[in-house]
Amino acid sequence: MAIKFQYNKTALNELDKKLKARTKALPTIKSKESALRVEVKKAKADAERMDQELDAKMQAMDGFARLFTEFEPGLIRVEDVELEMYKIAGVRIPRLKDIVFKEKDYPLFDAPLWYADGLSLLKDLVRIGIESEIYTYKMNLLDTARKQTTQKVNLYEKVQIPGYNEAIRKIKRFLEDEDNLAKSAQKIVKRRHEQEAGL
Repeated sequence: MAIKFQYNKTALNELDKKLKARTKALPTIKSKESALRVEVKKAKADAERMDQELDAKMQAMDGFARLFTEFEPGLIRVEDVELEMYKIAGVRIPRLKDIVFKEKDYPLFDAPLWYADGLSLLKDLVRIGIESEIYTYKMNLLDTARKQTTQKVNLYEKVQIPGYNEAIRKIKRFLEDEDNLAKSAQKIVKRRHEQEAGL
């Protein structure tokens, strides 16, 4: 990215301010990037843990599988999933607060004895499935934010800061050359005046 500038003191001061702002912001952005990197790893581990927990519950449920053919459909459903938001390194992340289930009444004496355990097992499976989805979503949000932050770090480190340094160096050289030329011209004019006065 070529930085556009003019060869004057105003442009020099402006570029210097921009350079200082980026140099000052760079450590903060780097620490945000490393924090996001750690959080992405945690979210990925949590999502994998929830997937494994779901698989384990499904395998434990294999014994119940035959019984669930007797299970009345629509006996339980998810009415609402309540989320709360919090921030990690400036990124808004959802967290599971509660799952509201709607249970249909069933005759306790006519229903199989395992219905209560089956309902509890289904609630666990739904909770684990929803938490797994939330952790996956969290991981994707954090990873996207980390990628954007990494791009910003690279932009500052590899493009803008070196570009501003180069532009400032060019302006300073130009102004020094201009100043040297002006002084030389003054000396020449002074010598001529002295020679004319001496004649």
